[in-house]
Amino acid sequence: MDNNENAPLNSTTGWPRRSVLKAGAVTLGVGLLGRFADARAAGLSVSDYQAMDAWAMSQAIRSGELSAEDLLAAALARYNEVNPKVNAVNMLHEAYARTLLAQRRAAGTYNQGTLAGVPLLFKDLNTTLQGTITSNGSRMFKDSPPAARTSTLISRYEQAGAVPFGKTASPEFGLTTTTESLAWGQTRNPWNLAMSAGGSSGGSAAAVSAGIVPVAHATDGGGSIRIPASYCGVVGLKPTRYRTPSGPLHFEGSFGASAANVVSRTVRDTALFLDAGQGHEAGSAYWCPPLIRPYVEELQRDPGKLRVAVVRQSLTGAPLEPAIAATLEQTIKQLLALGHELDELTLNVDPRQLFGAHGTALGTALRVQIRDREQVLGRAATAQDLEKITLVNLERSKATSGEDLYRARQAFESISATMERHFERYDVILSPVTGSLTPKLGLLSLDQSWDSYAHQAMGSAGFTVIANVSGQPAISLPLGQSDNDLPVGMMFTARLGGEDVLLRLASQLEQAHPWVSRRATV
Repeated sequence: MDNNENAPLNSTTGWPRRSVLKAGAVTLGVGLLGRFADARAAGLSVSDYQAMDAWAMSQAIRSGELSAEDLLAAALARYNEVNPKVNAVNMLHEAYARTLLAQRRAAGTYNQGTLAGVPLLFKDLNTTLQGTITSNGSRMFKDSPPAARTSTLISRYEQAGAVPFGKTASPEFGLTTTTESLAWGQTRNPWNLAMSAGGSSGGSAAAVSAGIVPVAHATDGGGSIRIPASYCGVVGLKPTRYRTPSGPLHFEGSFGASAANVVSRTVRDTALFLDAGQGHEAGSAYWCPPLIRPYVEELQRDPGKLRVAVVRQSLTGAPLEPAIAATLEQTIKQLLALGHELDELTLNVDPRQLFGAHGTALGTALRVQIRDREQVLGRAATAQDLEKITLVNLERSKATSGEDLYRARQAFESISATMERHFERYDVILSPVTGSLTPKLGLLSLDQSWDSYAHQAMGSAGFTVIANVSGQPAISLPLGQSDNDLPVGMMFTARLGGEDVLLRLASQLEQAHPWVSRRATV
């Protein structure tokens, strides 16, 4: 690894010149830049488009070797080819994207920004694009009025040069770890179309895994970035609580349990988008101070010898499936070979307090959102509006008192302090993302009885929810595969504000265990 922090800058990108396409991303863009002049005349091929990550796309736009129209056309071609199979994108906003590009050309800002020209999809859940509908995966919101404003985070991506052109599917209100809804149907895993893509950011993860885009916006309120990333074989970082903005209308989601970022194929794209999206927004009482240096520069730095704690036991008590356990052991061996120190750890967190506080926060947020919609419609929600499990959650939330909500907030703070004490001894915590492999479609849908749903859900979120309640950053990396070729992710968690540690380690593992060449064949 090149650890020279003072490497000369590339005059085109303004970023340190190094082996840009190294190790885990070594095939991305190699040999393509020289072919772009010919490709533009004939149209950028889908294969060449898929060979680039967002970093390479932006570099090609800013150097003039590609146009953003080339990239958008290739993204749409791939969408037309695979979306009928995977159902990852539920709304297309091509006209918005073309208008945006025309405006940039007229303003002379066409090839500016670190995300210049990168086609972007974003999640259809509590995230808005001016002039378009956000359905939240629910029949109750499919005819809601177009948004008057664009979400702050999406605006920041746009300001950095990204080109939003559609939304990705979510389950109703993001309430489950699969992406299936009565509003939009089933999103399928590109690795096996009979399987779930995970949830609630399953549409985003499937879109990246299927090669529609190199990066897609995602949100995580209980594992909703990390679980789909694990199931679809991509990178998924849930940032520190308040690292990225939630406005402009609401400045935190469920006491900060929900955080927004992206899923991507490469670690450098995750860092690139985190740099573009992070930071305080006007009006918010909460924010996480930025690092001294950009996250993309952290990828050049050796992580050093890290103290890694291994957590094997899910807080739900669900056992690990053999492929999950095997990938955990392989990851432990890889970390030892890289020189890190490992130790076993049992988290001293009360699962009842954790899941109780999390459920209270999310249930109350759900009740408020549905109540607001009921007031607009002038009627109460019915079974024709909401799915079965949503109705159960809504009914249970009605028993929550002000005292319950206050105690839930106190539990968030207490659990956060408990987790931070672990990081006095350790730099990183390693665990599985889930205890089970990607489930078949239908098993975790919201359109079933509560008893059957609760039984199936035991293995899906027992490792992930704690970082939502405690606020720490956590990343899923595609470090394994089952015997039937389903991806298996491993999760690394760091102290509050520790995304730099996670990204340095992720970059090291990406080089030691390249995953970018492993692609779904849908």
